[in-house]
Amino acid sequence: MNLQAVKAIYFFEMARFFRTLLQSFVSPVISTSLYFVVFGTAIGSRIQEVEGISYGAFIVPGLIMLSVMTQATSNGSFGIYFPKFIGTIYELLSAPINYFEILLGYVGAAATKALFIGLVILVTADIFVDLKIMYPVAMILFLVLTCISFSLLGFILGIWARNFEQLQLVPLLVVTPLVFLGGSFYSVSMLPPLWQKITLFNPVVYLVSGFRWSFFGNADVPIFVSLLAISSFTIVCIVIVAWIFKTGWRIKQ
Repeated sequence: MNLQAVKAIYFFEMARFFRTLLQSFVSPVISTSLYFVVFGTAIGSRIQEVEGISYGAFIVPGLIMLSVMTQATSNGSFGIYFPKFIGTIYELLSAPINYFEILLGYVGAAATKALFIGLVILVTADIFVDLKIMYPVAMILFLVLTCISFSLLGFILGIWARNFEQLQLVPLLVVTPLVFLGGSFYSVSMLPPLWQKITLFNPVVYLVSGFRWSFFGNADVPIFVSLLAISSFTIVCIVIVAWIFKTGWRIKQ
């Protein structure tokens, strides 16, 4: 494996992240604080508890998932789209580096950024509510898997996109609505029976449910189903990326 090439891509992407640290670091902290003001205070004053958990603490896993999924997707897509946009993608394709090493560099950097933001939001949330993590190892596992899988999704979108409008299309019109409808700010059990069944077709439900289980020990779906869902999604994304580099779809155009 060409580790030097992987390190070069990874540190280049991380340097871009730290050049925009104000946007990357301060923005999620402010957004999280506003969510707690609106949801935790305004709605929390009417909904005291959900499944025996204070509403302010209950929404923390959903807030983290919302930010991590959107940030991982955006970072993953921008990372590979810019080389396509300015033409340096051909330097990568002609270099002695295979698709897996390119994937490690770009997706690894995007996942690291999303993980960093997720941890920042977790620390910020702890200021507002009394937060206890029942299964910290499981929490880290779900967080890392989510960062990697949605960074892979972003990487695929970055290759697929032909312009900046398409680059923003899926994160804004697909990922964010799915997160909001995936039980981020409520329990699926609060919905009418019919909507509970419909909601189970939303893949984000399994991620949020598993992540919330690691905090409180409560889950809307069995924990092994959540692990199977996120693992399957990650594997599917890797297979798609392998096919893209094998066929040159949207790369050599």
